[in-house]
Amino acid sequence: MSNKKNALRAGTVTAGTALMLLMSSPAFALTRDDGDDPGPGLSVIQTLGLYVVTPIVLFLVIAGLVMMTDKSRKKAKG
Repeated sequence: MSNKKNALRAGTVTAGTALMLLMSSPAFALTRDDGDDPGPGLSVIQTLGLYVVTPIVLFLVIAGLVMMTDKSRKKAKG
């Protein structure tokens, strides 16, 4: 009895997931909503700067701040 229950639960989850994926597919994004006014697209340089360079710089700044605070603690202890 437990196997049937688990199979039913797995089938329900699978069907629900498939339905959600179908509902969010790009085919439904072709029609514009009221008030939808997309701006101009990003160039390759802007895209790389926004999604590659900016996170790397932020990571380096945060890592640098952490290292500076860690070194100052070591000097105070020693």
